[in-house]
This record gives sequence, C-alpha cells and structure tokens, in this order.
Amino acid sequence: MDRHQLAEFLRSRRTRVQPGDVGLAAGTRRRTPGLRREEVARLAGISVDYYARLEQARGPRPSRQVLSALARALRLYDAERAHLYHLVGEVPAPPTGPSRDVPAGVLHLLDRLDDTPAYVIDVKYEILAWNQMAAALLGDPSTWPPDRRNIVWNLFAGEYAELALADPQSSAFADECVAELRAAAAQYPEDPGIQRLIARLRSASPEFVRRWQQLRVCVRRGSTTKQVRHPVVGDLSLECEVLDIAGHGQRLIIYSTAPGSPSAEALKLLGVVGTQWTVDSTT
Repeated sequence: MDRHQLAEFLRSRRTRVQPGDVGLAAGTRRRTPGLRREEVARLAGISVDYYARLEQARGPRPSRQVLSALARALRLYDAERAHLYHLVGEVPAPPTGPSRDVPAGVLHLLDRLDDTPAYVIDVKYEILAWNQMAAALLGDPSTWPPDRRNIVWNLFAGEYAELALADPQSSAFADECVAELRAAAAQYPEDPGIQRLIARLRSASPEFVRRWQQLRVCVRRGSTTKQVRHPVVGDLSLECEVLDIAGHGQRLIIYSTAPGSPSAEALKLLGVVGTQWTVDSTT
C-alpha cells in the first residue's frame, strides 16, 4: 500500500468535486475548491478522523467496502476507481452482479441535464441516481424507503399497483419488466439482490407470478412514448430513451418532448415548479 500516493490522489479528487455535484450547499466560507474532508467522510459513510488520516498518509489499509464508498463519494471514473484499488494493493473484482456504483461520467451528465428528466436504473430496475427534473416529474426517490426505490416492485406491489396494471400501457410495460428480470436472473445467478426481489414479488403479487410463469425473456431497446399525468402540470407525452451503460448492468433513462409541443411547455413549467409539489401534497 502506497500511503503517500493514496493521500495525494484522494486530495486531488476531493478538490475536483463541487458541493452542488453531490447535492450539498456551497455556502460562503469555502477557502479551497471542492469538498471538505468531513463532507467526503459523510458521503462515504466513514468517520471524519478515519478519512483525515488517509489524506495525511497515516491511515490504516482501507477495506474494499471503504474503497467502493470513497469511489462513489468522489465520483471517480472507471480508470480512477481501478487506480484507487491498485494504490491499496487491491485488484478490482469482476462484478458478480449489477454494479451499484454509477460511473462518474454518467453522474456528471445527470447534473447537466437541467431541463431533461433522467435517471439511472440497474437490471433489476433499482433506481440508483436521478436528476432534479426526474424527481419533479416522477417524485423524489430520496424521500422513499430504500427498499421501495424499485420500479418493478412499485408496479406490482406499490400503493397504486392495481390501478397501474389496469392501464394497457403500464400492463405492457409490466410484461417487459418481468421478462427483463428473468434475463437478469440468468445473467447474474449469484446476485442476492435479484433473487431477493424475485422472492418478494412472488410472495406479494399474483400478477407477477402469472407473468413470471410465462417464461418470457427480452431486452428493451430504442425509444418508446410514455404518457404521464402530472398533478401540477397535467398530461405529458414523453419520448423515453433507454441507453445501456456498458459493463455496469445499468441503464440511463432520458425523457424528452417534441420542441414547441404542449408537453414541452409543461416540462418547462415543471422545471420552475421543481419538487415543491411533492412537499405540498403531503401537507
């Protein structure tokens, strides 16, 4: 383990990440660029003292779990993540399941799509990252319990599951989800998250069981049109693009509208309203 190079690398990556990139307020008393040590520690789920010692080249050898958390907190690119592991004498293990670490480049892209709803899911439809427009359009996942941040679960066992499955568009989407979940289970047979989700769905939803027994397998590609009824801006017709994130078992979902259309104007209004409607609806 090269403690000095590790310390230098962590310091350099920390100064690159801006508070707004990770949802933190910049404030007015920052004397240096980037994040503070305590902010990195909080994002990574480790103590401030532990992280400080790493940057001072006197810390213990980090575990693989800590390395993964630091890579997420510092938004490291794939090559940087591998370099972090190598500095500690570790070799990044090949994935046995879909990664929960969204590539830094994709996170930066989400930040810059300030007028376009976009989010990242893995192959089991777990929502991993999203931008403010996605939260304004669909609801803010940060306010949901972690075990409910799954599109398939909400579709089959959520509060509005019965109503959703009665809609022809949602029902067709449900068929696709089940088929893709079966494909994911075959692709990642050792992933406990996929197996746990399937078991929960089989126990909670007869509709899921019925579709699961049909043994369909498919992989979605291209664009589709989604009809969304928003409680504030009304009905929107959105083009949904699904883009694979190579090597991660993840997809980037992007919603767009035809220029000059009523849906485009509604989306502009949504950018002004933001997520306030989700707060107002609970008061």
